[in-house]
Amino acid sequence: MGERAAEKRGKRITQATLNPYPNSDSNKRYYTMDYFLRKRFGKKVCKIPLDGGFTCPNRDGTKGYGGCSFCSARGSGDFAATGSVTEQIKLGAEMMHRKWKDALIIPYFQSFTNTYAPLSELKAQFEEALSYPGVMGLCVATRADCITDDCAEYLHELSERTFLMLELGLQTANDSTARRINRCHSLADFIQGYRKVRDLFVCIHMINGLPGESYGDMLETASAVAELKPAAVKIHLLHILRGTALEKEFWEGGFEAMTLNDYVNTVCDQLEILPADTVIERVTGDGAEASLIAPMWSKKKLVVQNEIDKELLRRGSYQGIKRK
Repeated sequence: MGERAAEKRGKRITQATLNPYPNSDSNKRYYTMDYFLRKRFGKKVCKIPLDGGFTCPNRDGTKGYGGCSFCSARGSGDFAATGSVTEQIKLGAEMMHRKWKDALIIPYFQSFTNTYAPLSELKAQFEEALSYPGVMGLCVATRADCITDDCAEYLHELSERTFLMLELGLQTANDSTARRINRCHSLADFIQGYRKVRDLFVCIHMINGLPGESYGDMLETASAVAELKPAAVKIHLLHILRGTALEKEFWEGGFEAMTLNDYVNTVCDQLEILPADTVIERVTGDGAEASLIAPMWSKKKLVVQNEIDKELLRRGSYQGIKRK
């Protein structure tokens, strides 16, 4: 073992010894996706965002038009490439391997709703992704109300032959907020769809800072998600992006963006009530810099992560500490 690797390993051991949270080998007091994947696969794993050319039922008129008010023109898949599935994976893998030479890859169907299509089309795209050399699994982002029984059956079959991650966008447990952001499905609808796939590795998305949401609403969403006991959770910060319906509401004074301090404290409070064995895929998010309007402090993602780490340390706290 080289001196640098030994030093890094020693640092992790020291941090882990000082950290009362068990699912960590660093200073992180929550169950990071990086830690989970390294434990499962033995090395760094990178997700490669893909655009499969799908749409959403609240864009094509099936349930509504315009999409969720916060969603970008690319269906929140602004970091995906273009081209065929194979071409996108190749480009993404080349970029990832410049930073992590031997990292494993998981294709991530991110843009729009990736089960909102005929099953034959889903199979064609997912199987193409899985056939790419070196792929270790598959990640599919979708809406819980867009999982048919046939689709659920296929997803279960996929999970038996590869590592499958299914990401479901809840964002908020408050139906009033859901109507305001044009989500076009209720909490009850979400739970109904979730029950079809709850035995899979499901990651539920939450967004902090949605229009009209109070601190109590955001904690209630975390509590509702905790009761569902998903394998993983993504905690997002609301980004106001150019060209979205949310932009107009923001400029008209319909709501204010969260401050860094409020966001950090809210995330820490949420982590404390989420189950200790739920993987936390992220504690903040990336907004495309060219289209980001607010909050501008979110551009410094490492700063946000570090402030969360420092707040948990200051409290002597960690994920799940208040979980009953």
